[in-house]
Amino acid sequence: MKELFIRNLPKTHIFLKKTRRNALRVDQSIKQRYFSTFEVRKLQIGSGNNIIEGWLNSDFLPYSHNVLHLDATKKFPFANDTFDYIFSEHMIEHVTYSDGMAMLNECHRVLRNNGTIRITTPDLQFLIDIYGDDKSEIQREYIKWATDCFIQDAPDAEDTFLVNNFVRDWGHMFIYDEKTLRSSLERAGFSDVVRCEINESRHEDLRGLENETRMPSGFLALESVTLEGTKLPDS
Repeated sequence: MKELFIRNLPKTHIFLKKTRRNALRVDQSIKQRYFSTFEVRKLQIGSGNNIIEGWLNSDFLPYSHNVLHLDATKKFPFANDTFDYIFSEHMIEHVTYSDGMAMLNECHRVLRNNGTIRITTPDLQFLIDIYGDDKSEIQREYIKWATDCFIQDAPDAEDTFLVNNFVRDWGHMFIYDEKTLRSSLERAGFSDVVRCEINESRHEDLRGLENETRMPSGFLALESVTLEGTKLPDS
């Protein structure tokens, strides 16, 4: 997966790519073009290949000059109260818990009052459930798929190998459950934190965002937890 590839890139390679982007003023141009075009401002953190129309798509190491470079563990290059919505899918688990809190704090800072954040990330409860004895058909299918695709040394499609691989592979650093993600959002200042189904939301602008096509049908919903939180005035 992309995040693991990025973490293993030589630091000199990453530095040279950033230097070249800075010299070409790529990121400044992306921001100016976006802010001059859209009144409702929406930031996606960790876009990968999931480029969403009408959003300021960002990534640590962008694939193209249409995606903003953003290190989500550092201070964001935006003023306070800039965005109406923030969305991040399967990104926060690739940084440490403390860096994840730094990211959520920055998200709160750059959201406007009554703005909403939507975070989708792997769910620790999914791993606990899939390790149990009473497996559903989709859980068995998921184990078989993951073993065939990612776990070359597993003698059989077994839950133990899946769980071990899931917490170690793809650059995963911290796997959240609902209560920990909820408390993290609340510590960052967000209120009215609610759980949502994949691609469903109370807000029209936050519907249909998750990239379900990157794995077999139903698997993203099976392995994920999605929470939304609101920045209330004076929060």
